[in-house]
Amino acid sequence: MHHVNVFRQVDVFSEEPLLGNPVAVVHDADGLTDEQMAAFARWTNLSETTFLLRPTDPAADYRLRIFTPGGELPFAGHPTLGSAHAWLEAGGAPRTPGTLVQECGAGLVRLRRAGTLAFAAPPLVRSGPAEPEVVERVAASLRLAPSDLLAVQWVDNGPGWVAARLRDADAVLALEPDFATMGELQVGAVGPYPEGDERAVEVRAFCPDLGVPEDPVTGSLNAGLAQWLIGDVLPGRYIASQGTRLGRSGRVHVERADGETWIGGATTTTIRGELSL
Repeated sequence: MHHVNVFRQVDVFSEEPLLGNPVAVVHDADGLTDEQMAAFARWTNLSETTFLLRPTDPAADYRLRIFTPGGELPFAGHPTLGSAHAWLEAGGAPRTPGTLVQECGAGLVRLRRAGTLAFAAPPLVRSGPAEPEVVERVAASLRLAPSDLLAVQWVDNGPGWVAARLRDADAVLALEPDFATMGELQVGAVGPYPEGDERAVEVRAFCPDLGVPEDPVTGSLNAGLAQWLIGDVLPGRYIASQGTRLGRSGRVHVERADGETWIGGATTTTIRGELSL
């Protein structure tokens, strides 16, 4: 069966072209098989490739399936923002103006449009301090001593994140991870910038098991970090920087409001075309 689908590639989390994290978005993908979706995601070799589908939940505006080169995810942040942008740009009309509801493996995810798009962080499926053996493995995989890690916490909202707080942003930028030791762990690292910098923290995300050794800019990890650190370590509104070591300039806008943690950023379509499979 030969299908032609509208295709967009959207840059997420950067105001400037080519400095964010791209997501490949395939529109009207109901006719594609799971195998075609997985094969196309391997072929794009981006952190994520998404497929827009008709919703099955009457409360949702659209349904989204999210693939890495290594397999399917129940939820991911930058693909959620980029796919919502693509859906709106293609003429999608949300049931409730100013709000979008995405159906995905993790359930229903709400987005708001206030200048830029932002999603409400889904609940953590695993939280709390990491077990001692996980702390040791995270330290070894980051080539650090366990004493270099201020805290290690599960912040998993679907992809499997465990996160390490480091002394400062420079320590995060200096990391040279050992991916073999990391194995199936998805590891995030976060460290603060000096007072007065527009960036509160530098974030890095390592997910070799998903086929993405380092993800340029990561909505899901930033959501989990915010749920962990706001109140104790970080203020209720801040900007996280990510992708610096990869030549990107990701800016993730985080805000805790009305009991929700909102994760937002700029979204820009850089490629439009047709996909024939």
